[in-house]
Amino acid sequence: MKLLKSVYHFFPVQLFLLHFRKSQVLLLFWFVLTATVNGNLLKIFGADALLLAPEYLNQVNMLSAFITGIALGVFVMSWNITTFILHSQRFKFLATTRKPFLKYCINNSLIPLAFMVFYFVRLIQFNQDVELMPSLGIAGLIVGIFTGFVLLCFISFAYFFGAELTINRTIAPLEIHHQRFRERREPFDFEDHFGLRVSTYINSFFQIKKPRIVRHYRKEYIELVFKRHHIAAIMSIALAFIFLVLVGFLLENPYFEMPAAASILIFFAVMCAMIGSLNYFLKSWSLPVAIMIILFVNYLYKKEIIDPRNKAYGLNYKNISERPVYDKKSLMQLCTPELQRADSQNMINVLQNWKKNQAEEKPLMIFINVSGGGLRSAAFVMNTLQKIDSIAQGNLMRNTFMISGASGGMLSAAYYRELYRSKIHGKAINLYDEKFNDNITRDLLNPVFTSMIARDIFAPSQKFKVDQQYYTKDRGYAFEKKLGDNTRNLLNVQIKDFAADEHAGKVPLLILNSVVKRDGRKLIVSSQPMRFMMKPAMYRADTAVSPDAIDFAVMFARQQPLNLRLLTALRMNATFPYVLPNVWLPSNPVIDVMDAGLRDNFGQETTLRFLENFQIWLKENTRGVVILQLRDRPVDNWQNPFETISLTDMLVNPATMLQHNWFKLQDYFQIDQFNYLRQNDPFFHRIGIMYLPEKPEKTAALNLHLSGREKVDVIQSFNNPLNKKSIAVLSALLKN
Repeated sequence: MKLLKSVYHFFPVQLFLLHFRKSQVLLLFWFVLTATVNGNLLKIFGADALLLAPEYLNQVNMLSAFITGIALGVFVMSWNITTFILHSQRFKFLATTRKPFLKYCINNSLIPLAFMVFYFVRLIQFNQDVELMPSLGIAGLIVGIFTGFVLLCFISFAYFFGAELTINRTIAPLEIHHQRFRERREPFDFEDHFGLRVSTYINSFFQIKKPRIVRHYRKEYIELVFKRHHIAAIMSIALAFIFLVLVGFLLENPYFEMPAAASILIFFAVMCAMIGSLNYFLKSWSLPVAIMIILFVNYLYKKEIIDPRNKAYGLNYKNISERPVYDKKSLMQLCTPELQRADSQNMINVLQNWKKNQAEEKPLMIFINVSGGGLRSAAFVMNTLQKIDSIAQGNLMRNTFMISGASGGMLSAAYYRELYRSKIHGKAINLYDEKFNDNITRDLLNPVFTSMIARDIFAPSQKFKVDQQYYTKDRGYAFEKKLGDNTRNLLNVQIKDFAADEHAGKVPLLILNSVVKRDGRKLIVSSQPMRFMMKPAMYRADTAVSPDAIDFAVMFARQQPLNLRLLTALRMNATFPYVLPNVWLPSNPVIDVMDAGLRDNFGQETTLRFLENFQIWLKENTRGVVILQLRDRPVDNWQNPFETISLTDMLVNPATMLQHNWFKLQDYFQIDQFNYLRQNDPFFHRIGIMYLPEKPEKTAALNLHLSGREKVDVIQSFNNPLNKKSIAVLSALLKN
């Protein structure tokens, strides 16, 4: 019993228990990190890879691990500083020791040490199995993380040791007059302080010591010592804040793009500090004041005094008086039967121009549909387009009339289309070079997360210019810049730059959709007028049926819509919630848009509506239509069933069923749509090529970061027997 009491009153144990009693919010950060590292949290999005295989300058190596180790040290020190400020008053004996903060950190290390051990074990497992990294490379990662962590801790303690010398010099004169800091009082009662009695603690030399009796110290002296240390701790947090602001200004330099893991850890560190500051300074008023701050900021946002909203780069936001009205009447006026017929005639001209560029009188027409799915879809689509185009002896792009889809798949499809466009204009490009797949699958998360922390949250607003319009740099800008850099600025063009080539039928038509958050309507971005796509053909003249899609260029005709950057249109098409900001558009009322995958993750809905409008022309002028669907997931829908295996599932599943099955529901609907279109007519063909992982339980993550094993798995999936059959069918159709 005596031993158990000694263990219970051991300082590290008391701190460990105290955090669970008084700091549950701060413990959430450790819970999130542990669950992420273990693969229990957001694994489908590859969150574990960010922490276990940190990437810097497109490399996972000792340097990237070193930076992550520094960030981990920042988080651990922020945790220590915050809890020291909040709880040090509960342990009076610390004020009478040398280097009280160091002693506190040593005794407060149970949680950080447990996490570090678990982190390194998972890091070894992950990089062996997923990144396919040799043992020497894994050792380099561990050394890098450990070195960065130790260096940050060394710098932090050096700062506090210097601060302590200043504190001691300030307080030293008090020691001359003992009566000013000591006096006889009643014995100190530990039980008055929530039972936080400490029998032993670990000192600076990692020896177990008994705490000094403090009953003879005046309360004012102890509080003064703690207060000075708290000020030193707050100054260290302020220095970290200043560093983040500087990083925000220097983000144009790729050397300041921290690994995504480092950005997350630093964000957690800052949040720790903010929560601790509110509790320390405001005590029980912290929650009411936090609510008041939120309400005040919301008021400023409503009055447009502050405007953090992301804009479509290239679009004119200045002509406020000419903004289009977004309501039923206005949308109906945009797609009257006469206007739809005019746009249909323009598209007939485009179709005729495409036909003139074909090698036969009645060519096969291909519509390429690509699915969303982050960089796994980007890798699969780029590799598949290269391989199929090679098999077709370079005729895939020539026979393709339109490309549509969502998210990561469209990044690759647009990139390949632009490579093809550059080639037909005389540039020496080998379309099948593997470097293009490497380019499009390079990490995009590092700049996004770094910008989110350093720019969106902390740094003052910075501007950049497109034509004569100014926009704010945020994580949306960081995403576009990185994507542009990765693709050697080939995608850094405006919609108007390829309008002539699309109208002449020289290159496939690129349709970039997004979804209006307000009501779920589809926003169609194209260089050609698309009012005939705003309503199903059978309801063209029915005024009772509202448009379920919007022609971007027509609606924003007075906002210079064709000046929109292709990079921005791709981002609007791939706006994954929270990771990228929604793009708001200058309408009245304002609307904002997000990922096309919310409505049509496979691009087929757009294709089917187009075919519905031009069936007669297609049957008269082509020998068949092929919908070539490149998917990042199987079509049979038996994977990842939504099971109820616990009481918690019974409570949560009804609310999350739709989210889990969203893409499966789209599949059912679109297969049904195609069935109605085909109606036993062999003129229309639907060929699917799918990413089928070698091991279903190790599917590549839906992420903007791709691991080494995932990339190999995605590329090898092209050779799956089911895909080979589909390619054989396509090859036969092209030859007929």
